[in-house]
Amino acid sequence: MTEWVKRLQGYVKIRVWGFAPQRFINLCSNKGILLWNIEKQEDVYTMCIGLRSFYELRPIARKTKVRVVISERYGLPFFVPGMLRRKAFLAGLFLAVAFWLISSLFVWDIQVTGNYQVTDDVFYSFLEQEGIHTGMRRSELNIGELEKQIRRKFSQVTWTSGRLDGTRLVIEVKENDMSVPEVVKDAAGEGKDLVAECNGVITDMIVRCGVPKVSIGSEVAKGDILVEGRIPIYAEDGTVREYRPVTPDADIVLEHTGTFQAYLPADYIRKKYTGRQKTFYFIHFGDREWKPEKKMDFLQYDSVLEACPVKALEYLQIPCMVGRITYREYQKTEYYYTVSEAETVLQKKIMDFLETLDEKGVQIISKDVKIETKRAGWTAHGELLLREAAVSLVDSRAEDTGAEDLDRNED
Repeated sequence: MTEWVKRLQGYVKIRVWGFAPQRFINLCSNKGILLWNIEKQEDVYTMCIGLRSFYELRPIARKTKVRVVISERYGLPFFVPGMLRRKAFLAGLFLAVAFWLISSLFVWDIQVTGNYQVTDDVFYSFLEQEGIHTGMRRSELNIGELEKQIRRKFSQVTWTSGRLDGTRLVIEVKENDMSVPEVVKDAAGEGKDLVAECNGVITDMIVRCGVPKVSIGSEVAKGDILVEGRIPIYAEDGTVREYRPVTPDADIVLEHTGTFQAYLPADYIRKKYTGRQKTFYFIHFGDREWKPEKKMDFLQYDSVLEACPVKALEYLQIPCMVGRITYREYQKTEYYYTVSEAETVLQKKIMDFLETLDEKGVQIISKDVKIETKRAGWTAHGELLLREAAVSLVDSRAEDTGAEDLDRNED
C-alpha cells in the first residue's frame, strides 16, 4: 500500500503493552491485519495500523490481555474534521478559491515574442488601441480577429498566432527576413538628390539609380550634389524633352578628417556610503498601493527598488505586487585624479569613441590623438582620417536645365 493511499484512508500510530504483545502481533498477522513501522521500546511496542483495521483489534487485545492506545493520527479522515472546526481557515480557503476562480476569468499578463523589426512599445501600443490590455475579460478576447488585425497593421509580420495560457495572453509573430525598403516619393514630383554630409574625397562610388555628378577622386564640400535625382529624357532631335524624378540609389564612400576632443577636470565627486540604511515594504494591488509613511533623516541617499508579482500558479497571475525600497545614505567626497588615473579615464573615452565609429561602419584609416595636462585638468584632442558613407537624401535643388541642353544642341 502506497503512502498516499494510506493517508487518504487514514491510519493511526498505536502503543501496545501488557501480557503478550508479541502474540498480539502474530494474531493480527494471521487475521490479515496490516501492521508496519513496528518498534520496541523496553516493554512497549509502537506500530502503525490502518483506520479501518484498528476497529478489529478489540477482541485480539482482550484475548492477549494487552492495552492498545492511540498516540498519533494521520490522513484525510482526521484532517477534514479538524479543519471544519476552524471557521477562519475555512473562510480564508473559500475566499482564496473564489478569488482564484474569478481571477481566471481575466487576462493578467500579455507576452509578445518573435518581434524584432516592430518594437515592444509599438506592439503594446497597438494592442491598447485595439482594446487588448491586462485586466480584460477572457470572453471579450477574439484571438482570430486579433491575428488578422496584427497582419493588417504590420506589413513586416508574415505569420502570427495567439493563445491563452491560463491568465496569460501569448502572441507569437514571425517577420520578414528582410524589410522592404520604403520608396521615397516627392509629392511635387521633383525627385531627390544625394549630397555630401561633410568635406572630403570620393574613394569609392557605385551608382545604381540617378545621374552621377562626381567621380572617384573628386574633392567635394559639404552639401555638394553627388548623385542627382532627375534623369533627362531626350527627344529624337537630341533636346531634353523632360526630366523624370527618381530616388537616387548609390554606394558612395568619402574620405575625410574628423576631430576628437575630451576634457577631464582635475577633481571629481564620489559617493561614500555611511553604512546607514532603511527599508520600507509595500503592496501594490491594481491601481492602489499600500506603504508606510516614509520618515527619512538622510540628507543624501540612493534608493533600491525590489518588487515581484504574486503568482497563484505558473500561468495564473494576479494584479498584485509586493516589494521593498531600501534607502542607503551617502556623503559626497571630493577626490583628485592622479596622472595615471586621468590617462586611464581619457584612454577609455577615446576607445569608446572609436568603438562607436566602428559600430556605425566608419573605417578608421589613421588617428593622432594626444593627452595633455592643463591647469585645471586634462584634455585629449586630435584628428582622425576616416572613410564612411557620409551622404544623405535631400529634396532636389536642381533647376530645369532644359534650356541649357537646347542651346548646346543648337550650337
